[in-house]
Amino acid sequence: MTNIKGPAIFLAQFLGSEAPFNNLESICQWAKSLGFEGVQIPTWDSNYFDLQKAAESKTYADEIKGKVNEAGLEITELSTHLQGQLVAVNPAYDQLFDGFAPKEYHNNPKERTKWAVQQLKYAAKASQNLGINAHATFSGSLLWHTVYPWPQRPPGLVDDGFTELANRWLPILNAFDEAGVDVCYEIHPGEDLHDGVSYERFLDKVNQHPRACLLYDPSHFLLQCLDYISYIDHYHERIKMFHVKDAEFNPTGKQGVYGGYENWVDRAGRFRSLGDGQVDFKQIFSKLATYGFDGWAVMEWECAIKHPECGAKEGAKFISEHIIKVTDKAFDDFAATGINKELNRKILGL
Repeated sequence: MTNIKGPAIFLAQFLGSEAPFNNLESICQWAKSLGFEGVQIPTWDSNYFDLQKAAESKTYADEIKGKVNEAGLEITELSTHLQGQLVAVNPAYDQLFDGFAPKEYHNNPKERTKWAVQQLKYAAKASQNLGINAHATFSGSLLWHTVYPWPQRPPGLVDDGFTELANRWLPILNAFDEAGVDVCYEIHPGEDLHDGVSYERFLDKVNQHPRACLLYDPSHFLLQCLDYISYIDHYHERIKMFHVKDAEFNPTGKQGVYGGYENWVDRAGRFRSLGDGQVDFKQIFSKLATYGFDGWAVMEWECAIKHPECGAKEGAKFISEHIIKVTDKAFDDFAATGINKELNRKILGL
């Protein structure tokens, strides 16, 4: 067993126009002051981090790493959630997702996809230049609008969709393999990879690619009523990243999983600050420690009720208190009698 690293924080939800959230140096100093030891950096805002430059310039990557280290932190991973989403977009969502890409690619889905693929390839090289070995992203989706189908899906639609998704991701996975970095898909509603079964479909299509790994976030599974503890038993060998995010699901006589188009505050299922929801993190940290997960415990804050700065402050302490320092000896070593083959044979009646 090995120790989980942390606490760390995903910066995406905290970026802003006012200090200390308006540049990388100051937001890192803020994170350190709360007790965090690492930061997961989003890559879609060049004011904080220039992804292409980090891929093409080891000097720039070293400068970024130096700024983070100077604040007393480590870079845990980079994130291309927005760019990964654009690797595969069904036309029904074109207008909604155009905002994730530069304006020159709006209303041009093919060029937008090419841009997104190149962004992921930059992320592979940038991660290598930064000396990190895992990367967070979304898979994108061609099929999500058919997840609860009416009318029924035509025969072969799902297979064709996953074949196309795999064809788009295989060159990216190979680029990450060349860089020595794992692609960690956040399994998430809205993505074609949204549970274990859909992830396995994708693995089959990419020939069990060794870099097609997982970002484990139990909050999305609780809201799907999926067993998020046994999920670790199934996929622990592929779990290379961990988002520590809480959630609650309180169905009523009026709404359930789908939420009735309500806003986040009024949904039956909603994300909460750490410790305010229903996720059993004691079991999760124990299970991950048992399987030897040695990555970072990264807080992702998304709460419709609590102020983000309160959530961050509480989250650092919450993760610190849940990380298990694993034992280097058995609790009953004091009663050990040593190896004695003759005694063993006698006990066995031989």
